[in-house]
Amino acid sequence: MRKRFIWIASVIWLLLFGQTASSGAAAAELTVSAAMSLKNAFEEIAVKYESANKGIKIVFNFGASGDLVRQIEGGAPVDIFASASIKDANDLDAKGLLVSRSRADFAKNAVVLVSPKLAPARMTAFTDLTSDKVKRVAVGNPKTVPAGRYAAEVLDYYGITQKIKGKLIYAENVRQVLDYVARGEVDAGIVYSTDALVRSKDVIVVAMAPEVSHKPVIYPIAIVKGSEHEVEAKGLISFILSLEGRKILEKYGFKGGK
Repeated sequence: MRKRFIWIASVIWLLLFGQTASSGAAAAELTVSAAMSLKNAFEEIAVKYESANKGIKIVFNFGASGDLVRQIEGGAPVDIFASASIKDANDLDAKGLLVSRSRADFAKNAVVLVSPKLAPARMTAFTDLTSDKVKRVAVGNPKTVPAGRYAAEVLDYYGITQKIKGKLIYAENVRQVLDYVARGEVDAGIVYSTDALVRSKDVIVVAMAPEVSHKPVIYPIAIVKGSEHEVEAKGLISFILSLEGRKILEKYGFKGGK
């Protein structure tokens, strides 16, 4: 009788212990530092990927690509870097901070001029930014924000940089530019076409910058050197590059990266 009791107690203990260990097992947590313009698309991708890969948890750090580069250079624990600019990926690559052959271009974007929908400035082109009726124009800080660099290139292309220099309001990332415009705090802003799509109820697209007016807006992605989850990071990148991943990106207005 005593032996039977001990046996039953042992079985119950093992079952309980096994369930606790199983429920408490740590998932592989992937930290993804990504350009702010990718926020909506990447968050949906994460939901899809996590549901199909129960042992994976994706944690995002969204921000201006230049700021993310500085963080990685400073030793921030990041598994994957996704930038809105070839330049930022090149900077990390040149310093040996990206895993060799893990890099891929996965999306493209366009640059647009937007104004508030509720109180739109009377504009039809980028050159209308010189009008006296346009008082404030929001752009990303070109030192850290790729969208800001593209904006500067567009303004130079049209020869209006110096003419509107006093009107420029610099933002920390492209979504902050979008917020300024959506709230009517500025008369216009320069963002990506995907951003304008996200806030289509609040902003209107005045004009799209021609491709010749700026460097191509290409999004590279790569595994960061020193990642403790390199295998899992490869899996996520493969999903982003897959047909299902591309469909999600296209849903949010991104074009194919190749």
